[in-house]
Amino acid sequence: MATKADDIKQSEEWQKAVSYEIRDEDIERQKQLIGFEEPGKMAQYVQTLSHDSIRNWSYGCGDDNPLFTDPNYARRTRWGDAIAPGMMIGQVGKPLLGDPTPDEIRALKKSLFRGIHVFVSGADWEFYRAAYPGDTIYTFSGEESCEVKQSEFAGRSVINVRRHVNMNQRGDVVSVYRVLSVLTERKTAAKKGKYSAIEPKVWTDEEFAAIEEVYAAEQVQGPAKRWAEEVAIGSALGRQAKGPLTVTDVVCFHAGGYGFVPYAPTVGRRAHKNRKRIAPFYVKNEYGVPDVAQRLHWDPVWAQAIGNPMAYDYGVMRENYLWSYLNDWAGDDAIITKVHDEIRKFNYMGDVQFVTGEVVGKRTEYGNELVDVVVRFTNQRGEETIKSTATIALPSKARPLPLYPPVPEALAEKAVKMMARHRELGGD
Repeated sequence: MATKADDIKQSEEWQKAVSYEIRDEDIERQKQLIGFEEPGKMAQYVQTLSHDSIRNWSYGCGDDNPLFTDPNYARRTRWGDAIAPGMMIGQVGKPLLGDPTPDEIRALKKSLFRGIHVFVSGADWEFYRAAYPGDTIYTFSGEESCEVKQSEFAGRSVINVRRHVNMNQRGDVVSVYRVLSVLTERKTAAKKGKYSAIEPKVWTDEEFAAIEEVYAAEQVQGPAKRWAEEVAIGSALGRQAKGPLTVTDVVCFHAGGYGFVPYAPTVGRRAHKNRKRIAPFYVKNEYGVPDVAQRLHWDPVWAQAIGNPMAYDYGVMRENYLWSYLNDWAGDDAIITKVHDEIRKFNYMGDVQFVTGEVVGKRTEYGNELVDVVVRFTNQRGEETIKSTATIALPSKARPLPLYPPVPEALAEKAVKMMARHRELGGD
């Protein structure tokens, strides 16, 4: 019996959407872009932080930690006010003014990997200072690497790493965010259908009650110091649950401030302009309406049409869930300095993620007592969907309030120059 996904596959629109191929020419052009850094010119949904935007982002990630959501509580902490969750900064940004893009760079980027599907497969974060309400975030970024691999999901794929340097309105570096993106051909994924045999999980009342028990047992370290001297290698970070994933989770993540820039799906007249700007990003749905290709995160018909059994989350959602888990364990006075994560499996609608972690190392660096941890997300099928390592500076008897690591001198200098040029050109 034909499904709606089968009907879509028969349409001319679908045939066009999956006809785009990864071309050798595009790979070579991508490699030529390595080393070129440019100011971030796209406006994110949130450009200047506020108590409201920080709280809404936290709630969109399922995080009710008062350090982020309650200014009255946060003012009594070492920070003196609510601060933004570290990974939120990757989705905050005001356009940074800079010199015109050289013609040769514009030519390399024009229609690059047109119509090719992109998903986030991991990231590396370095954190250098807190971001507060009133801080405006600006970004400059550039490609660091390009590699061609064979993907188990979609055959030939391209792995790109792009570095984003996030700074505040004073030119102070807040964080560095390296994003690992995987580019795949939609038609290859659709033909392979590697995960098509996965059945949606239907939870019994008893099974769901067990998940609720995990939620009920979760603890937030909060104002109580987690002393480095009392943490041993092998110490567990506790167990948390994330999910089961619903479309509501995805809606709340967008409502919290996730704008999916540079594609920036939107509504009405702005959607009309967006369709003119990036036509291949819009593919007709079963009602004949051009809709965003990213709808595979909530539209099971489109997800099935391109080779997935059902809709799935954004990788960046689980990255932010990871941040919440780490911060819940570390406490208000600790500082997460580095995070590396690998997104190894899709998180489908109905899937639950159980998050566990342990301390695997201890050391002293720049006067801080650091712990290295490993964190894993495991779904109800027993599959490890995320593996992460992180470094956290904990309070110690010698330094009860740990400090952020120093910004590398060359990076700090580059940020100051980018901000100075922004102001010369009339920027705020």
